[in-house]
This record gives sequence, C-alpha cells and structure tokens, in this order.
Amino acid sequence: MKTSLNNHKTEQWKSDVTDSIEFYNNWFLHFAPQTYMSERNEATKKVEKAFRLTQDLTSISAPIIKENPSLLHIFRMLTAPPIARDRLSGLAYIPKSVVERLEDELLPRGNDDDILAEQLSRVISVTDQLLDRQLFEWLDENRKPTAVERKRTASVIADRLCGADANPIIRNEQEHRQINALSTYLDALGYRKTESKDVGDFREMKAGTYCDHLIVMVEDNAGRRQKRIPVDMVVKPIKGASYDLPILIECKSAGDYTNTNKRQKEEAQKMNQLRDTYGNNINYVLFLCGYFDTPFQGYVASEGIDWVWEHRIHNFDTLFK
Repeated sequence: MKTSLNNHKTEQWKSDVTDSIEFYNNWFLHFAPQTYMSERNEATKKVEKAFRLTQDLTSISAPIIKENPSLLHIFRMLTAPPIARDRLSGLAYIPKSVVERLEDELLPRGNDDDILAEQLSRVISVTDQLLDRQLFEWLDENRKPTAVERKRTASVIADRLCGADANPIIRNEQEHRQINALSTYLDALGYRKTESKDVGDFREMKAGTYCDHLIVMVEDNAGRRQKRIPVDMVVKPIKGASYDLPILIECKSAGDYTNTNKRQKEEAQKMNQLRDTYGNNINYVLFLCGYFDTPFQGYVASEGIDWVWEHRIHNFDTLFK
C-alpha cells in the first residue's frame, strides 16, 4: 500500500531545499577534503609504482603496459597538457574502447598480441611526444632523479589524477554516506541486512529485511524485452501485508543545480518502467540531499514519485516503523 511522504507538502518544499543545502555544504566542508586527501595519498602510491615499473619513466614499453594496463591512466597525466581518453584515442588512432578497457585493468577484446602491441606502441609514442619534460628534468639530463624529485613529481601527477577524478571521488563518497545513513537507521529499527547475491526476485524478500545495490528487472518496449535497473536500497517493511511490494529507495545527492533537470527525467523514466512492470502500488522513493530545488520536486511529484530528505531521515518512520 502506498503512503505519501513529502510530495504533497508543497508548503515546506522551499524550506526543505534550504535546509538540505546547508546539510550538504556542512558535509562537504568537513569530509570532502579528507576524502580527497585520502584518494590523493593512494594516487601518489600508484604513481610511485609506475615510476618503479618504468625505471623512472626511462623504460616505457608495450609489455609493461600489457602486464599493468591501469598504468595508462597515469600516463595520460604525464603529458603537458594532460590528455583525456578521447584525445589519446584520437592521437594514437586506436579505438576508445581499447583505452577504456586498459584503464579498467582489462585487455581489449578480440585483439591478437601483434595488434595490441602496435596499439600500445602508438600510445607510447604519443605520450613520449607530449611528455611534460619540464617536470621530469632528469630525462633530458640523462640521469636518475633524486628522492626529492621523485616524491615531488609523484605528488604533482597524483594531483592531476585526483583533479581529473574529483567529481567521481565525491559522488562515490556521497553514495557511501547515504547508504550508511539508511543502514544505520534500519538497523536501529531492528531490520536485518540481506546480501544482494542472496536475493532473487525482490518481491520475495522477507519482512524486516533490507538489501543495498540490488538489480530489479523491468519490462521495456511494451514488454518485448527486460531491462536491469540498479536500485540503491530495497526494504521489505516489518508491518503491512505479506503481498505488499518492498520499497525501492534511490540515493540522490547533488552539490549544485546543474544536473538536477537531467536527473528528474531519469527518475521519471525509472518510475514509469517500474509502474508498467509491477503496477501502480510500487513504492519508489528518492533519498535526497543537496541542491534539489522546488521545480525538481514538482516534476517528480507529478510523476508519482515521493522522497525523503537525508537531513530528516525519520520521515521514513511512516513506512518502516
């Protein structure tokens, strides 16, 4: 049975946005720098490893990249200017998919050894031509770097890596924070966590259990095929009838207003697919934090979507107590 949470309380939408922005900004100021520095330290270790594997960048070869494909991400940051995946793909005349798979620590599909060796040689040639030689002074001076030089340059490249990945780093931490908040809240109410690998059809979950990062199947194209929808949290309430559907929760955290218009359309599409597959009684709830303004709330409310703000997580009591 569906229960209304916040989508009908239009009189408090504006104040909710203000409170949520304050909540988000406080989190960002206190935890984002710490998260970034932790990632920066890990990135520095990866760069130092790359230096060891390539003898301080004096011996970059196709076999080394093949054995350590994730090095490619670091090599893109060694150049002046640092280059994106698409630019490297274009300059080396290789498919973008090759670059993507290597940076995901995978070898390209369907390539024999000779083709891969040729592609990697082109990558090395591009890297060598664009190498930031002012940063790596020892290369032109034909000497080994000092320990201070090695540490300094590793820190610079780590900064470039984290700068390029800053948004994903923050997004991952936001999701981690919201999942933890929900888990802590549900645990306090006596709910039990179930691993996603132990859940088949979400409709068969037992009362008083929850699961994070679960795949829910929906029908697409008028039921002609099935589509996988990842859901951040699925909860089967303790109360209610056994045939009631579990509640699907999607975590959403935004540090500005830029992408919320795109997100509202994505959520509406998900809701329509879920409704078409499981009926009008499906409960799809957004767990919001940050810059989701009143137009966003109005749009998702018109699509039958409800939400709970992270700064007022106890609103879930209506569903789960």
